[in-house]
Amino acid sequence: MIDQRVASFMKVSKARLAQDMLGAEQDTVSQICETPWFLEMYNQLELPKRATTGSAGYDFHLPCKMAFEPGKAMTIPTGIRCKIADGWFLCVVPRSGLGFKYGLRLVNTVGVIDSDYFGAKNEGHIIIKMTCDQPFELNAGERFAQGILLPYGIAFRDYALIAKREGGFGSTSD
Repeated sequence: MIDQRVASFMKVSKARLAQDMLGAEQDTVSQICETPWFLEMYNQLELPKRATTGSAGYDFHLPCKMAFEPGKAMTIPTGIRCKIADGWFLCVVPRSGLGFKYGLRLVNTVGVIDSDYFGAKNEGHIIIKMTCDQPFELNAGERFAQGILLPYGIAFRDYALIAKREGGFGSTSD
């Protein structure tokens, strides 16, 4: 197998996680970031990793305990960002066992993290929105989704080559 190391996972800043997780206003972000519970949660964030050498997906871990309810969409700020080489993207899907057992799925069916998302104003924070068919709970640190790095091609006469992303999630839609 060819060694194709094309991405690096890292944490977003504490301030970014506080804003996205708690909807915190700018003036309270620094206070939240210094609270013991937030510091402990942030310090215990795990970077996505593969479970085995044959695993295609990098497992994402919950930052805190969550209770999933049927039909209720849950927004999960992961605290993670990913620097991806040009020509590649990160495809985010639920862990197959949770999908099979509880009907866990992404609200947008599949997540596409583009290589230029890393430089977005929101630090490229990977936020996953999910729903399910059966109620269940997961504890902080448990695996709930996975990201698979995939190459992509571009069409002839592609004129997007000079356009640059500025916004974060959903910023390329009209």
